[in-house]
Amino acid sequence: MSEIKKQKLNINNSAYKQWLVELKAKVRSAQLKAAVKVNIELLKFYWELGSEIVEKQKNSSWGDGFLKQLSKDLTAEFPDIKGFSYRNIRAIKQWYLFWNQDNTNWQQAVANLDEFSKQVVSQMEESPIFQIPWGHNLVIISKTSSTEEAQFYVQKTVENGWSRNVLVHQIESDLFNRSGKAISNFNQTLPDAQSDLAQQTLKDPYNFDFLVIREKYDERELENALIKNITNFLLELGEGFSYVGKQYKLTIDNVKGSSDE
Repeated sequence: MSEIKKQKLNINNSAYKQWLVELKAKVRSAQLKAAVKVNIELLKFYWELGSEIVEKQKNSSWGDGFLKQLSKDLTAEFPDIKGFSYRNIRAIKQWYLFWNQDNTNWQQAVANLDEFSKQVVSQMEESPIFQIPWGHNLVIISKTSSTEEAQFYVQKTVENGWSRNVLVHQIESDLFNRSGKAISNFNQTLPDAQSDLAQQTLKDPYNFDFLVIREKYDERELENALIKNITNFLLELGEGFSYVGKQYKLTIDNVKGSSDE
């Protein structure tokens, strides 16, 4: 009978190491693509919201308190989404109006901003303004004076993977005018997975809010969800069962049970 020899993995094998490097790169790329997609959907929603706010305020007589009431109503329905604060809703409107002030320099990426429609929104996935985090967008519209200048910094941010702090520095140092040239074409590319922009996109709190996912998920949330269902089930069974409550202290042989309450 021949013996079956077990082959041990040689972790120093160069082929395995190379494959591992490639695999890690694929994981990071997949993570970044997912984060960028979430960011795009968030900003597309913001764009639609900004468009509708401008339209409603133009064609309706809802008064100056419209945005505050909208914030209050949306926050009541979606309490976990901080993006519905009055301050952010007002910023959404300003962002939309900023890019609508002059559509001649942005037609290639967005196309006919004056005739906003769902078809235009679908085209916007190729626009660089939808590929950078919301915080970057707010910095750019607040610190630039024209759509041409803003477009320059948006595209440079994607190309170079700038963090928000670096972006602020470049704007304040007037890179746009020092470079002496604007950008007319944009090739849709993902930022380098190792760049600051990629890391900020992956960890953007507005994306977590939009998905209603907390950055730190804890056991108490899971426990409360389970107890809620168990409670409803026991109560529906009717008589013959004793339900005291959740996290209830019990004393057995003069020893109190522990409680997380």
